[in-house]
Amino acid sequence: MFERFTKDARGVVRAAVEHAERAEASSVDAEHILLALLDREGSRASFALTSLGVTGAGKESVREAVAEARRRAGLSQAETAALAGLGIDVSEIVARVEEVHGVGAMSGGRKDMGWWSGRRSFGRGAKQILEASLRTALARGDRHIGDEHILLALTARPGFPAEILADHGVTHESLIRVLFGGGGEAKAG
Repeated sequence: MFERFTKDARGVVRAAVEHAERAEASSVDAEHILLALLDREGSRASFALTSLGVTGAGKESVREAVAEARRRAGLSQAETAALAGLGIDVSEIVARVEEVHGVGAMSGGRKDMGWWSGRRSFGRGAKQILEASLRTALARGDRHIGDEHILLALTARPGFPAEILADHGVTHESLIRVLFGGGGEAKAG
């Protein structure tokens, strides 16, 4: 599959690994792919994000929202609201855990894990996004997988990265309009 990735798509994957390493995450996950996409310049994905208003301050707002979601152990706003409906205050839980174990204790970073292979593994969510990017490209009849296909796949997958993007005006449907003029379906599995 990776032989079909464009230079920009490969750059996203490499940058996602770097984001996971900096965060001391046990694996590369969907949020690392999102952060890597935000870093891109001069690519189809960066054009789409810019066209939809995710520039400068907007990118920083997305990064802050990712950091906040990590503090909540990756719970989306919808999941946090559902728990609140059951009488569970996620903010209070996070505050108590951080009081005892330090800020970011629920973010999933693990300093004590050894890497027998010397490489970060890809978590289920990241693998699903990369697989969906292939399906998206094939559905469009594209012979390559670009960073735009990765971005489309990310917005089609439930979870806090897609929720954060949607909160900033970047949805699967809006991306299709910007990237492909609204013509043609680009389902991302």
